[in-house]
Amino acid sequence: MVIILTPVLVTTSGEFLVAVPAVASLAASVLPWPIGRVRIAAVAVFLAALSIFLDFAYFGRPQTALLWLPIEVLGLTIILGRVVREVPGRRVLVVVGVTGLAAFAAPARFTLRTSSLDGELLFASVFMLTFAVALAAGVGFYLRSLDNQRRLAVAEARRDQRLELARDLHDFVAHEMTGILLEVQAARVREYDPVENGALLARLEEAGQRALDSMDETLRVMRGSEGPSGFSGGDQEPLRPHGLGELPGLVRRFRETVTAHTELDLDEDLADLLPRQTQRAIFHVVLEGLTNIRKHAGRATRVRVTVGRAQDGRVEATVTDNGGRTLLRGERRGGGAGLVGLTERIEALGGTMTAGPRERGWHVSASLPAPSDALG
Repeated sequence: MVIILTPVLVTTSGEFLVAVPAVASLAASVLPWPIGRVRIAAVAVFLAALSIFLDFAYFGRPQTALLWLPIEVLGLTIILGRVVREVPGRRVLVVVGVTGLAAFAAPARFTLRTSSLDGELLFASVFMLTFAVALAAGVGFYLRSLDNQRRLAVAEARRDQRLELARDLHDFVAHEMTGILLEVQAARVREYDPVENGALLARLEEAGQRALDSMDETLRVMRGSEGPSGFSGGDQEPLRPHGLGELPGLVRRFRETVTAHTELDLDEDLADLLPRQTQRAIFHVVLEGLTNIRKHAGRATRVRVTVGRAQDGRVEATVTDNGGRTLLRGERRGGGAGLVGLTERIEALGGTMTAGPRERGWHVSASLPAPSDALG
């Protein structure tokens, strides 16, 4: 900036005015706007108006105006590009129009005050100005489109993450609350036993605590996801990474709340071979299947959970029961969001999901691709 101000030393006090819009435009083009409440649109309009005013109000030597002309045009075109990129809505058209007019009119400060005007020089000046303004507007528009794509990507990522959080909250809380409801309904119809009652209250307390922990964790992740970019990033797991290693505990807790004989057939080697996203999806398949058995298959006497390698080179997770479909007393009719969300989760990983009646009872099954080293 000091080098740019050097020509001021050879100008008179009146001619110094022509340096003001040049230096101000170049400085404004590189400053990080907004500064306080002042935004780039207001600065652009002000500098453009000042430049157009001096086109008619300047009465110094034309050579001095020509000396500052390249600097002022450079500053105005850079500002124009930033305006195209940053100013929102329809205001951008007005601001670009005023700024572009100022850039085109700047040479008039020289041409209106010289007696001999070279036509070729005038044509070259107009051509160069047109190229400079078009280049600045094109670069600004390109960067604006990239910014819009980034904003859309962030909004879509935030939406996907919220849906993921909603599915997790539904799966975990619905599973625990269904178990609590089932335990309470069973306690109402059997004789009071102090020992059984104490064990029941302990299970209810643990289930309630797990449900609260799931809600607390969901809220924590939602608060943490509101970073500068608006989301936590695609590589971060929305909630704790449930995997195959937690399936025995899940089945054990389920077994304690039902009378049905429950079996788990788990290929434990897969826990070290499958990606965590695949393990998480399998965990949710089992969780949803057991939750639905609690809600709808109260007459089931056998429940089987199977997770292992399939003959087609994929990994399968299946939950089956031999009970009829019934409703818990007082249960809300409707829902179905669990299987819908689970199907979306499985399909996003390249798998397939099926759920429906079998010869006797019901099944929930998912088939997922597996790495080659997981197939043994």
